[in-house]
Amino acid sequence: MKWKVKLIFLIFTFGFILILSRAFYLQVVKTEVSIHSIFTKKELPERGKIYDRKGDLLAGNKKVFTLYIDKKQFDSKGKNISLLAKVLGEEEASIEARLSRKGVWVVVKKEVSLREREKLKEEKLKGLVFEEELKRVYPESSLSAHLLGFVGKNREGQPIGYFGVEGYYNETLQGIPGIIKSQRGGGLPVLFGVQQIIEPEKGADLYLTIEKGIQKIVKERLKEGIERYGAKLGCIIVADPYNLEILALSCLPDYDPNEYFKYPKEYFVNYAISNAYEPGSIFKPLVVAAALEEKAIKPGDKVDESGPVKIGDAKIRTWDNKYEGMITITRVLERSSNVGMVRIGDRLGRKKIWEYLKKYGFFERTGIDLQGEGKAIIKPKRKWYPVDYATVTFGQGIAITPIQMIRAFASIVNGGELLWPHVVYKIDGGVEKIVKKKVLGRTVSPRTSRIIRSMLVKAVEGGLVKWKRPEGYAIGGKTGTAQIPIKGRYDPEKTLASFIGFFPAEKPKVLAMVMLKEPEASPWGSETAAPIFFQLVNDLIVYYNILPE
Repeated sequence: MKWKVKLIFLIFTFGFILILSRAFYLQVVKTEVSIHSIFTKKELPERGKIYDRKGDLLAGNKKVFTLYIDKKQFDSKGKNISLLAKVLGEEEASIEARLSRKGVWVVVKKEVSLREREKLKEEKLKGLVFEEELKRVYPESSLSAHLLGFVGKNREGQPIGYFGVEGYYNETLQGIPGIIKSQRGGGLPVLFGVQQIIEPEKGADLYLTIEKGIQKIVKERLKEGIERYGAKLGCIIVADPYNLEILALSCLPDYDPNEYFKYPKEYFVNYAISNAYEPGSIFKPLVVAAALEEKAIKPGDKVDESGPVKIGDAKIRTWDNKYEGMITITRVLERSSNVGMVRIGDRLGRKKIWEYLKKYGFFERTGIDLQGEGKAIIKPKRKWYPVDYATVTFGQGIAITPIQMIRAFASIVNGGELLWPHVVYKIDGGVEKIVKKKVLGRTVSPRTSRIIRSMLVKAVEGGLVKWKRPEGYAIGGKTGTAQIPIKGRYDPEKTLASFIGFFPAEKPKVLAMVMLKEPEASPWGSETAAPIFFQLVNDLIVYYNILPE
């Protein structure tokens, strides 16, 4: 009897030695022959959220799942297909077609919701596997599309931000991926091999300078204006002139970032920062401010507007071909007189005109924290002729972006500081970082700024068009109507209509620019862009509860 016990013990001992030997061979000997390999898997972090100034969510993340089915385990007969179709909101034929594909594993549906997953789990169907991921969602849909951008996929299939804040701050938002490293040999994990886990680090949250309430007002006014005047596209930018925080920005047409793939690529272009246009008469206050600063003119001076100005083969006329003789500098702005501006430009001089183009920052991008900023189109100095120095005084012959125009105009309104425009005011990555005001240079003195503000208030009050303005408020601004160059010539029927203005006049809280491309109802900025601006002013007076001066 003892020999039987010993025999059984020897058999078990021998078997155990065989198992250990096999394990040693697979995980040590064979592994060394095939060289130890390190298997690395990247764990994506949660993308940072984007909020407006008051903490309302503009971009967040939603947990979704990809549903895989193991065809060896899944019973495709009976009611299972019908059940899947009902829960997932799919056609039974579509699910059957996917299950008929080659391979053991098939993808049945992407972006399965948490509710759908829980419902299917309750049914206890075999062969269902859910892979979790976070999907970018935009609760306000298209409200801030051009400000936010969207999250798509790169060539490796990884999430990446495109356009707007999502593109510009992609690295800040995406965080730091985690890494799982495991040592393998012969395709199997090594029992005592290297195991390293680095947890992913969540992306930082961004708080924008915009307020959702203002953004809604701006988009609604822009939409109404485009429909009323039959414009091809339009933009409104609202900013604080003293720090150049963007309070609202909207361009139409736009898109829904949740379903960006349904829109043509041209809809992704943010015309407020990407495309350069000839600004037209909204440029005139910049030249007047420069001439005042250089003492080339005084506030009470007059210039000759008795007829057209001939420069080479070109004749520069007033927009209505009417002339008033000797007129004040303020009247030049009120009448938006091209002839008057040429006279002011002559006094300023070509050298100073060029210098102020640089001072106003037109030879460089603004650096706004939105992906996709374009740049101005200005001929090299050696190619400028006398007529170019004349036409630039009334905003023709150069092309600048709307955001460049806002930055330059803000400087003559805020006391002379050329500022960095920005849309993010706080970055919260565990430690809060406040994005501060940046002064890039100085254009004019505070004295010149006060004078030009006063002139622009009079330009609104004494302009040729009488707009419906809120009583008790001093509002300054300037209309613009720039002909659009097509194939080397200007088309008088195609214009860029605009208005740029500020209020209250003494210490402006708001600076806004309205731009409409090719309005059909009227080509003039005074009859299209300006009414939108003054409607917007009424809205913002109520929103901010600004009392009369």
